[in-house]
Amino acid sequence: MQEGEKARVRLKIEGRVQGVFFRASTVEQANRLGLKGWVRNCPDGSVEAVAEGAREKIDDLVHWCRRGPPGARVENVLIQWEGFQDEFGEFRIRR
Repeated sequence: MQEGEKARVRLKIEGRVQGVFFRASTVEQANRLGLKGWVRNCPDGSVEAVAEGAREKIDDLVHWCRRGPPGARVENVLIQWEGFQDEFGEFRIRR
């Protein structure tokens, strides 16, 4: 991996992650890291996110998602790496 290499990841965060400001906190964290993409609640109680940007910043977001915001209880984070597409203008909550 080269410095500043662009990457894309799809995350599925499982546990007590809905109703604890997980999505809003993820947006705040992603924006702080300069990432673009989206986060949403899933019908099964998990949270899904897609993030694009510098690989090292995505690694930081993945690390943060393993803990989540105060009140969250993350049990598992499924990670799927995808090809960088540069399709997002910002990081936001998707409904």
